[in-house]
Amino acid sequence: MIDDKSPYYRCTPATVLENENFKLCWNRSILTDKTIPFNPPDITFMNKKIKNTFSIDIAVPNTHNLAKTITDEQNKYLENEICAMWKQKAAQVIPIVISSTGVIPKSLSQSLTRLNLHLNTYIQPQKSAILGTCSIVRNFLIYK
Repeated sequence: MIDDKSPYYRCTPATVLENENFKLCWNRSILTDKTIPFNPPDITFMNKKIKNTFSIDIAVPNTHNLAKTITDEQNKYLENEICAMWKQKAAQVIPIVISSTGVIPKSLSQSLTRLNLHLNTYIQPQKSAILGTCSIVRNFLIYK
């Protein structure tokens, strides 16, 4: 939906991108009958033709919180609510979790497979998480 090939760190995505087949929402709340804590998901991808929705939630926790974060991300959204409200055949919550030190859980390959992405797709986000952590540490040390 975007032909721009600029680096990911310079990208400022629009809140909603849409064409006749797909709808992609970035950081936009999902309206549901029940209150969902920590709504919105990071990315909501809807395939209009096959009526399938993916709620992709990205997290960069500390390494010792990896398992808890994955569980929290999976339990956060109500797939049944999304199916009923948006008249979808299926809705899936897909957690993308990489620790702040670059550790990746085994479940990340399952998430990438569910999104039909190549298994090496994790490399760029992993590098970004590590560089972000280094930047935070560097700023902290300079501040002291």
